[in-house]
Amino acid sequence: MFLRLLFVLLIAFNIAVGAWLLLGQDDSHGRSVTDPGVPMLHLLSEQTAPTAPFASRPPASASIPAPTSSAAVALETRCLAVGPFDTPQDLRNARTALAGPGVRMRSRQEQTTETRAWWVYLPAPGTRAQALALARRLGAAQVGDYFVMSSGDQSNAISLGLFKDPANARKRRDEVTAAGFSAQIQERSEQVPEYWLDLVVADGARFDWRGRVRMAGIGSHSTTCF
Repeated sequence: MFLRLLFVLLIAFNIAVGAWLLLGQDDSHGRSVTDPGVPMLHLLSEQTAPTAPFASRPPASASIPAPTSSAAVALETRCLAVGPFDTPQDLRNARTALAGPGVRMRSRQEQTTETRAWWVYLPAPGTRAQALALARRLGAAQVGDYFVMSSGDQSNAISLGLFKDPANARKRRDEVTAAGFSAQIQERSEQVPEYWLDLVVADGARFDWRGRVRMAGIGSHSTTCF
């Protein structure tokens, strides 16, 4: 009787274990051990390293614009000086004519040496009396239009004329020389002001300053930018 009961219990136990193995393992039948919509938890040791494609993907540098260099900006402008103008009013007129968008200007004044005339003369002798005697000899030789200088650094020299045209000065010298006197020519110059207009314009612009400033004797050259 006891052996029969033990045999029945073993059979029941085996049936129970078989049912648990068959129905109690969710993973073996593809069922999730979590509720629907809830992600499954994993141990840190079970997680895999991130895939390499994202780490090895090269940066998209083509869309980043290259910075503009200062040298390229500097090439966009050119600078020139226009002049010289004889008077401040001429300078103001030119400034008005050249004003416009993209044009930067500044005015300046400089001093220059300019030949004003050519002087024909006889060098001063040693004394005033000698200068007067030389003048009487000129009159006797029919050389007119002269006078003896009485002051200045050319005192006692004999002036034979002041000429704007150098050709006329040479003609007068040759006439007096032909009469037997050693006439000379001296260039007379002085410091005079001249006026300039400096411009900064766009290099690619069709800037025609000559079409706006119609004055004789005005030119241009490259200058330092400001």
